[in-house]
Amino acid sequence: MQKAIKPTESELEILQVLWQKEAATVREVHDELAKMRDIGYTTALKLLQIMFEKGLVTRDDSSKTHIYMPAVTREKTQKQIVGKMINTLFSGSSTELVMQALGNQKTSKEELDEIQKMLDNLRKEK
Repeated sequence: MQKAIKPTESELEILQVLWQKEAATVREVHDELAKMRDIGYTTALKLLQIMFEKGLVTRDDSSKTHIYMPAVTREKTQKQIVGKMINTLFSGSSTELVMQALGNQKTSKEELDEIQKMLDNLRKEK
């Protein structure tokens, strides 16, 4: 089994753009990132090249302008990062993670209903 690649914070920002757009040029990725922070075009290009080498993105280079696509799913990446966070910051306790998350964020009624539904389903499975 291939070891999962852990994206850096900058790589996660790029993946967010690609997950939203499904495919994008360096220019499109740069333009989206530039809305959030000061980033040079060549920095975005270099990050995408590194991500391609790591296997985090794929690249269609059949035309002059390369098109990048995510090679990892949002869900798999979230699971990987949350799993690592639970193990390293919360001593393996998902309860502590949830309590921390709910205690520090404004949670809407809809979100609480969704969480309750998930808890109910988990109880049924046990």
